[in-house]
Parts: sequence; structure tokens; C-alpha cells
Amino acid sequence: MDLRSTLKSLPWKRIAKVVPAVVLVVEYLARIVALLTVPRNRRPTAAMAWLMTIFSAPIPGTLLFSLLGTTRLPKNRRDKQTEINEYILDTTEGLDRVTETGSWPGWLASVVALNRKLGAMPLVGGNDARLLSDYSESIRSMTEAVRAAEKWVHVEFYILSRDVTTRPFFDALADAHARGVTVRVLYDHWSTIRSPRGRATRRWLRASGIPFQQMLPFSPFRRSWRRPDLRNHRKLVVVDGQVGFMGSQNMVDASYNKRGNIKRGLQWKDLMVRLEGPIVAGVNALFVTDWYSETDELLQREAEGIREAPAEEGLDCQLVPSGPGFEGENNLRLFNALLYYAQERLVIVSPYFVPDDSMLYAITTAAERGVEVELFACEVADQAVVYHAQRSYYETLLRAGVRIWLYEKPVVLHAKHFTVDDDVAVVGSSNMDMRSFSLNFEASLLVRGKRFVRELREVEDEYRRQSRELSLDDWLERPVRSQVLDNLARLTAAVQ
Repeated sequence: MDLRSTLKSLPWKRIAKVVPAVVLVVEYLARIVALLTVPRNRRPTAAMAWLMTIFSAPIPGTLLFSLLGTTRLPKNRRDKQTEINEYILDTTEGLDRVTETGSWPGWLASVVALNRKLGAMPLVGGNDARLLSDYSESIRSMTEAVRAAEKWVHVEFYILSRDVTTRPFFDALADAHARGVTVRVLYDHWSTIRSPRGRATRRWLRASGIPFQQMLPFSPFRRSWRRPDLRNHRKLVVVDGQVGFMGSQNMVDASYNKRGNIKRGLQWKDLMVRLEGPIVAGVNALFVTDWYSETDELLQREAEGIREAPAEEGLDCQLVPSGPGFEGENNLRLFNALLYYAQERLVIVSPYFVPDDSMLYAITTAAERGVEVELFACEVADQAVVYHAQRSYYETLLRAGVRIWLYEKPVVLHAKHFTVDDDVAVVGSSNMDMRSFSLNFEASLLVRGKRFVRELREVEDEYRRQSRELSLDDWLERPVRSQVLDNLARLTAAVQ
């Protein structure tokens, strides 16, 4: 009997009567299972959003939850993170001692202890840090450091693109590799490959012979299952263990080479920091961690023996890694602690600002207890859902007394940093949104030093000159259509 005959012989009428009952049973079971499993160890807002999704469409909602409902990495990746954390703790003992020149804020020691517990990295003294707020200058500085390399170069970017703007950097990598310098490259798989020059960049790396590895490639049939939208969002370069770079800038043209961006005239503005001193070992430890996670190769030789004696005067720095490999949301905990400790002034810069309830309360509480709070965001954005979601928080912030500055288009202010009073600053790759807190691997640098904060204030002053302040009256008069879009987009922020 062939297939056609078999299909004809089936009791289709009886099946048609049974299917609705089966679907109904499956939907009720899905709702019951969701009630038992979804709220476990999840924020109430996120749990409620997922439950609403599943209850309104049980079968599609359950499938979506199975795909995106957990931020946890496979067990082997979590075990690697634990192992590398222990290694960092073992190899950085004693570095917690810093040169206590000047006065420390009374609360700083507890924040340092929190960061050490969460991310394993110590606070180290005797460092130098130079801010790079010009896009081209930043690429030039990284290129010069690579050209001066003698032993090894470690490169890690969320987006890595060999284009007209970045070609000198890639040429420097090729020259270093040709003269015997060990060069290793990491890039986020999905974000780089989907960029216009991403695949061509990978072909160039293969042709050049430079060892490289894709971070977080999604291969469900070859590796343990995980949600596909986890990303490694870090941006860093380390040369010989003597010079390090980190911050918000990807290695790509300021337009990101996208036709839509070029048509609209969009240009990204970022902030990188050039580091010297013992903290460079911490930046390199992040690369070592990510290289080990992707290759099973632990670069012990490069991780050891690269610390210099602290200078008599310098900055105290602590690196705070975060991401799905850690049990807690390290960056969110750090940010909230600093927000509550601020006494006089907070200046926050984040292109994607979608806080959870804890951060929203921390910011508005600071403003209401008399702290001068400012938020720099973008007048224009490249991600519509996030753009509208962050706008939904402006009314609450403005009513609490937060001053909001919108950086004027067509520039996308992509820098991520904030300052606390005149003593402490944080610079890095982390936005203040739920993706950066839960789904992305990020790197944040805590810096204690009035000189550094003062220089960062000058950068903030530059932003202010290029921004317009948003008033509550103007905001309340925005079109109803915009209000609806903002509120709808805000609902998506809870589904994590």
C-alpha cells in the first residue's frame, strides 16, 4: 500500500473531532507547568510577562519560553567560569593592597569587597588611564600599541570589521604576526558575521594565519543547548601585558558600514580608556577567560608575570566582569551600590537605558534625597524597540528630578560610563539595560581617583554642549502615538 492509499484510509473525521480536545488538554497542561516553573528564581515582572505570554498563547508561548526562558549557560561553560575565577583568585592574591594616598570615600571598601566576591578581580593601585573620546584617535592609539608589540597581542571585540577606517589596525596585526609576535583574536560570532564586512573579515583572518576564535557560536547539534541570543559584548586589546584598552567602541567604521546608517548620516561616538600598570593583568585575565571558554586552552604563560610594581602615585582600578557565566548580575549589583552611595552628584551615560525596578528606584531615590542626577541618552537610535522602551522611563525620571540630556542627531552617543561625586567613575562596555545585565558578557572598570573623574567630567561637559535638555512639560506634550509605542516597547523589557 502506497502513502497516498494509506492517507486516504485514515479516519480523518474522527481525527478532526479528537484534535481540538487534545490541543485543549495540552494548553491546560502548559499553563499548569508554567505556573510551577516560570516564577522560580525569576524577577516577578519577568515571571508575570512570561506567564501572560504562555497563558494567552500556551503552545507558541511555551516554545518561546523553551528557547529564550533562561539565561544560564550549559554546565560545562559554567564550570569553566568557576575554574577560571578560582585561578584568578589564586594568581592575584596580595594585589588588593593599594596606595592609599588621599582620602577614600567611607563606603568604597564595601563596594570593592562586593566586586571581588562577585567577579574575582582585585582592586589594584599604581595605574595610569587615558581617556580616548575621539573615534579615530582611539583606533590610532590601539594601532600604535600593536605596532610596538614585542611578545603577544590579544584582541577581543563584539564586532570586528576590516574596513577603510580599521584597515591600519588589521595591517598592524598582520605585521606583528609576520615578525613572530603571537596574535590571538576573539569576536562575537553572531554580531560580527551579520555585520556588512564580517564574513570578509573572517576570510582575511584565515588568509593571514592569525589564530582566531568565534565567541558564543550557536551550534545546538554539536554543543550543549543554550538560548541563542547570548552575546559577548566586551571590547578590549592587550599588548605584551604592558598596555591595555577597554570601553564601548567596536573595531568597525563609525557608521557600522550599514546602508541605513549611512543614508541617515548616523555616526557612533564612543569612549575607550588606555591603561598602564597592574590593572592590565586584569584586562588580560578577561581575554584569558574567554579564550579558555572557547578553546579549552588556558594561557597561563601570558597570564603570569605581567604585573609591574605599583607606582608611588596613580589610580586605583578594579575590573568587574559580568555575564551569564556568573551566578549574579555583577554589573547591576555594582551600579546599584554606587547609585545608593552617591552623596552629591551622579552623571550617567548610557545609549540603551532600560533599567529594572531596582535600578529605577536607586536612581529616583538618589534624585529625591538631593543628589544632582543627570542622564545622557540619544536623540536618535538604531534599535527601535529599545529606543521606545527607554523613553517610557523619562516621565518617572523627570518627575523625580533627574535632568535628561539628549545627544543631538545624527550622532549616536554609544559611550557607557558614569561618575559618582568627585571620587569614583565606571567605564566599560555595559549598557544600563536588561540585556547587558542578564544576557551579555560585559566588562566594567571601577576607577578611584579625582584626576580621572575630573577628566571624565570634561568629557561629560562636551556631551552637554552637544545635547538638548528635555523638560517634563515638553515630554508630556509628545504625540499619543509615541506614548503608545513607548509603553508597548516597555512591556518587552520584562521578558528575559
